[in-house]
Amino acid sequence: MTKWVYSFGDGKAEGSAEDRNLLGGKGANLAEMSNLGLPVPPGFTITTELCTWYYDNGRKYPQELSDQVDDALEQIGKLVGATFGDTANPLLVSVRSGARASMPGMMDTVLNLGLNDETVGALATLSGDERFAMDSYRRFIQMYSDVVLGVDHYHFEEILEVYKEENDYTLDTDLSADDWKEIIQHYKAAVERELEQPFPQDVKDQLWGAISAVFGSWRNDRANTYRRLHNIPESWGTAVNVQAMVFGNMGDTSATGVAFTRDPSTGVKEFYGEFLINAQGEDVVAGIRTPQNLTKASREAAGATAPSMEEAMPEVFGQLVDIYKKLEGHYRDMQDIEFTVQQGKLWMLQTRNGKRTAKAALKIACDMVDEGLISSEEAVKRVDPASLDQLLHPTLDPDAERNVIASGLPASPGAASGAVVFTAEHAVECMQEGKKVILVRIETSPEDIHGMHAAQGILTTRGGMTSHAAVVARGMGRPCVSGAGTIRVDYAAKTFTVGGVTISEGDIITIDGGNGQVMQGEVPTLQPELSGDFGKLMEWADKARRMKVRTNAETPADAETARKFGAEGIGLCRTEHMFFEAERIVAVREMILADEHDKSARKAALDKILPMQRQDFTDLFEIMSGLPVTIRLLDPPLHEFLPQSDEEMEEVAAASGVDAAKLKQRAHELHEFNPMLGHRGCRLGISYPEIYEMQARAIFEASIAAAEKTGSPVTPEIMIPLVAMKQELDTLKARIVAIAGDVEKETGKKLSYLVGTMIELPRAALQANNIAETAEFFSFGTNDLTQTTYGISRDDAAMFLKTYTEQGLIEQDPFVSLDPDGVGELVKIGAERGRSTRADIKLGICGEHGGDPASVAFCETVGLDYVSCSPYRVPIARLAAAQAALATK
Repeated sequence: MTKWVYSFGDGKAEGSAEDRNLLGGKGANLAEMSNLGLPVPPGFTITTELCTWYYDNGRKYPQELSDQVDDALEQIGKLVGATFGDTANPLLVSVRSGARASMPGMMDTVLNLGLNDETVGALATLSGDERFAMDSYRRFIQMYSDVVLGVDHYHFEEILEVYKEENDYTLDTDLSADDWKEIIQHYKAAVERELEQPFPQDVKDQLWGAISAVFGSWRNDRANTYRRLHNIPESWGTAVNVQAMVFGNMGDTSATGVAFTRDPSTGVKEFYGEFLINAQGEDVVAGIRTPQNLTKASREAAGATAPSMEEAMPEVFGQLVDIYKKLEGHYRDMQDIEFTVQQGKLWMLQTRNGKRTAKAALKIACDMVDEGLISSEEAVKRVDPASLDQLLHPTLDPDAERNVIASGLPASPGAASGAVVFTAEHAVECMQEGKKVILVRIETSPEDIHGMHAAQGILTTRGGMTSHAAVVARGMGRPCVSGAGTIRVDYAAKTFTVGGVTISEGDIITIDGGNGQVMQGEVPTLQPELSGDFGKLMEWADKARRMKVRTNAETPADAETARKFGAEGIGLCRTEHMFFEAERIVAVREMILADEHDKSARKAALDKILPMQRQDFTDLFEIMSGLPVTIRLLDPPLHEFLPQSDEEMEEVAAASGVDAAKLKQRAHELHEFNPMLGHRGCRLGISYPEIYEMQARAIFEASIAAAEKTGSPVTPEIMIPLVAMKQELDTLKARIVAIAGDVEKETGKKLSYLVGTMIELPRAALQANNIAETAEFFSFGTNDLTQTTYGISRDDAAMFLKTYTEQGLIEQDPFVSLDPDGVGELVKIGAERGRSTRADIKLGICGEHGGDPASVAFCETVGLDYVSCSPYRVPIARLAAAQAALATK
């Protein structure tokens, strides 16, 4: 019989931290804390395997699960001295999700389960606090109705707000037991009105409803979006954790809180977090009430007056400090912990490796190496390569004028400017139109995740540093200012007001997530300084990695940026991008529009381009100063360079002395129905060899000039695109070699160069053993190889690939992350067959996949020599290559 349920509590557990894949992150860590002897409320975990079984079997459960759950419930009851559903001494439980990867706020939670019209009376008697019992029951009705029954939470919020207004109450804590009793009746009436059936009183029905809701939430819209953004496979599933309730809302000796063992924004080694007295955990993370500081020092730094936990509950605070130190030492990483204090007793509800900004991740990793907690190799493995993107972009100019209109909490660092929008949907619409926006909300909820991702930054008027907005923004690398309480948002009018200033939707504001400032208008920015912890980690990464990292660049600015980020050469210089510059496009068009049989006219136009190309390559060779530079000869079909308007056509006609009508006819002749698979790449070089001859001459002459200037020898790598047959490469290589001979005779200089090809067609990968007889290197052009393998255009595929990911047909867009089974298999075949002919053949990739960490990891398994990516992704690729190398040890 399959074991679906694993128990924990009372200093022991049926699992441990090693069982993360089976028990989910929360369940594995609850088991680990139990094994460590920490005060964990007893409970049990239903495994992630059950989630998969549930979906594979029409959302049903295996027959044996019910008995396993009953046995586990009975065990919890024995440990706490209560019985589930008992009307005299009821066991109450929480039901929470817990996936392998942390997904804060994305899936559903139910607290206080087991309350009904009878057990609530027993809770009042046992606790001696009727108000607490009724408050807990109304919370349960609201949460269960929303999460399990599908009755939207706004129904309950409206009832509560109206009641508070009518009775002149400000805070929830102002309401008495009798007030809550009346509200409970209104809540139950709302449920019956919406569902045409009463709120469930059977506690077993409540439990199975909650369990099903958690499993169901694995595929809700916000969880699907989060998984897509963070590359979490749907097949992983979620676990369900059922745990005895402990109550932070049992009066002034009770509390709840969230803490980090180090500052998740900066990485500074100081205890960091928030708590609320007489509250439940959802009050903190939902941002409904503004929480208090944990430490006296943080309270004073924030200028807050409400006492910190260190001051209000010194004994329990001391216990919490001891536990956080034990947890960080045990896990050897910064921990995100949740706790509850029930009538003076501390209970640990969760620990997990805390989400952090890239800046904090770097500092924590480097500090822990210095502290002897981890090795430098472990530090390299700790930092998410994709997160480095947060460090590579501008911050606000400290000397720029700032019209600060409000301040909140610095919830997620970085700065952003954009037009104000008030809904997630509007943010997505604006992003699709290419507009930059700041999402302004009273408070965010998990339903807003798509808008948060679309926005440049997030501003909320409620919530603390551990609210939903703060946690999710940090994970995304979005700047966020939360808890800007002086701002008043009017969703209906699409405005917010603060200090006499009214900001309307569409107005530009700037937020600084590093200090919590909100500014009117746009504030200038500065480029980041990449030194300190960043430099230290990159140094460790470079020692660990095997593959080289090059850049895709064709301008001096791109090349210089890439060198600054540690690029070890250029893996792809697209020469056609140089042709579009204003002073040379006319000559290019002259060349293209020359009569097909008039080689001399084409050559005359190419002679005008030659010195420009030579200077392009000279600049790149000088910047790279002896590092390898791979130059792809002209690739796109010629019609892409043609004038579109009659005015441009007349200009070309005048420059070339050819009749405009004749030029239009020539343009018509060059038109192709499917140019991606048409007359492009090496096919152009064969039809018009003078084009590649001019480019080869420019490369060779530039390499001589640059070597003389820098003193570093230049060995250009000349790449012929779209080769499908060895014969194509043979023909074109012979012409390149001939040009090299001519340049050597003319200059008296000996040239050093390589001729290779881009593998971007399936046939080329399959014929790699033959092609390698001529090619001295392969560069896998994975953009086109993906297009030609799948038979889809990356320019159009977005229209339907989103549907494929949403339906689980594919886990990743193959243009974002390399498809290992199809495209990757062709790369592997091409590499193996190429090496079988030429053992020392140089192998790399230069598609956009070169900057994707998962694709870089694949390249390591194939044994490629280098990856090449855009300049700003070079640090990402360096770190990913190091992690890939360490993973193979």
